[in-house]
Amino acid sequence: MQSPWGEIEVRDAHAHLFSHSFFEALARQKGKSDVEAMVSGLGWRVPPKRNKELARDWVGELDRHGVARSVLMASVPGDEESAGDAVAAYPDRFYGYFMLNPLASDAVERARRAFEELDLQGLCLFPAMLRFSVQDKRLEPLYDLVAEAPGRVVFVHSGVLSVGVRAKLGLPSRFDMSYSNPIDLHRVALEHPAAKFVIPHFGAGYFRETLMLASLAPNVYVDTSSSNSWTRYLTPRPTLAEVFERALDVMGPNRLLFGSDSSFFPRGWQKAVFEAQCEALHSLGLPSDDARSVFGGNLSRLLAR
Repeated sequence: MQSPWGEIEVRDAHAHLFSHSFFEALARQKGKSDVEAMVSGLGWRVPPKRNKELARDWVGELDRHGVARSVLMASVPGDEESAGDAVAAYPDRFYGYFMLNPLASDAVERARRAFEELDLQGLCLFPAMLRFSVQDKRLEPLYDLVAEAPGRVVFVHSGVLSVGVRAKLGLPSRFDMSYSNPIDLHRVALEHPAAKFVIPHFGAGYFRETLMLASLAPNVYVDTSSSNSWTRYLTPRPTLAEVFERALDVMGPNRLLFGSDSSFFPRGWQKAVFEAQCEALHSLGLPSDDARSVFGGNLSRLLAR
């Protein structure tokens, strides 16, 4: 893809797979039976029921923008199959992640199947959404499972959690931010040095805490995804360039992962997010090699088998 540094290979560390089964789960919560009408009412395209067809649509979208490869995250617990089907159909274009309720009785079995049978690589934890602590001892087997093989990561959403599609559908979001501080991950990361952890959105408001964690735990990575509107909580409000400048100062360039937070069609892949991040990093004088790492090389190395 063309960038201020010339042609670079882009690998997206953060995109959601809003599958038909994802919307079926939301429809059940809303008491609706007509998934197609519900999704169309949002002004969004109804995803095909066959996951491989949705994956094909995403391949076309990546091709249109010149993106080499992307994470696709199954975005509701129990939807691992959707991401697994996408990876099976296009193993050279997608990395599969899956959301998990780690307190469910079958959590370890589901995670093991996702990694070993469905070939997924990212276990996604949303502590505020499901109301658990990352320090809960019941999660220890999951961290051990991630550490068993290279190319696996624990994705931990910290900070402000706002799920736009739930708000659009009028679904309540009874999240608990008392579980959202990335500092909670400090002891976990130190006790599991072979596991790799990813904090999205620069910590989504817990920027200082995310940098503190990353400074103390070298197995913690940060993704740069979304509009980063969380900056409005800081005084003075930093620019995106200032956010990157501080992150680079603390972490260096090798643990930053470009992410777009793309999710639904017809919007598709969010090129504007890529362009804004390019502009911010280029304004800082980031060397070409470091830019190539941030926009794809780091993710490639992190998820290498």
